Amino acid sequence: MSNPILERDPADPQKAKKEALNPLLKLVLELGPLMVFFFANARGEWLAGKFPALAELGEPIFIATGLFMAATVISLAVSWLLVRRLPVMPLVSGIVVLIFGALTLYLHNDVFIKMKPTIINSLFGAALLGGLAFGKSLLGYVFDEAFRLDAEGWRKLTLRWGLFFFFLAIVNEVVWRNFSTDFWVAFKVWATMPITILFTISQMPLIMRHSLEEQAEK
Repeated sequence: MSNPILERDPADPQKAKKEALNPLLKLVLELGPLMVFFFANARGEWLAGKFPALAELGEPIFIATGLFMAATVISLAVSWLLVRRLPVMPLVSGIVVLIFGALTLYLHNDVFIKMKPTIINSLFGAALLGGLAFGKSLLGYVFDEAFRLDAEGWRKLTLRWGLFFFFLAIVNEVVWRNFSTDFWVAFKVWATMPITILFTISQMPLIMRHSLEEQAEK
């Protein structure tokens, strides 16, 4: 049987260790397109001067959108080349980036790319809470076997992350609708990630309480 294109469920006993990327490289591949987006928006006029083809896209936000789409495709391609698997959540995010990015460039309206985080976070939140309603946690794809928790721990953590994704969706809507494009881009790059990291750290007490390793030691 041919190997699956998507990464295996982390609970799958056939999941090979070689399917997992180095954590640092994985972080670079996930944050790289976002940094390209920020840089291109900040230096859009300079890039247009250096590369006349980019000037055809219009204002910096449209140049940034085009390069964001290209960087997203490159990131997924590198992941595929390294482990012959496509990570599920970055793949979903990438598809939304390409769809809304294309609409942004075709209609020359930056509203679509600004709504992308809202759509993605709402989608992830709905998937986690929907899976929870059917008794299945999908967080294994997010944490990639970083933690081994008991059933109650996974339920609580899934609920919290599902609500957190909806929180990020609401925050994105508030920011892009009430502030400038440059502020929204800066917030997306320099605020969303720290907020996510702080939230992740705040969940460590729950993770420790329900860790199977901790319970085994006790």
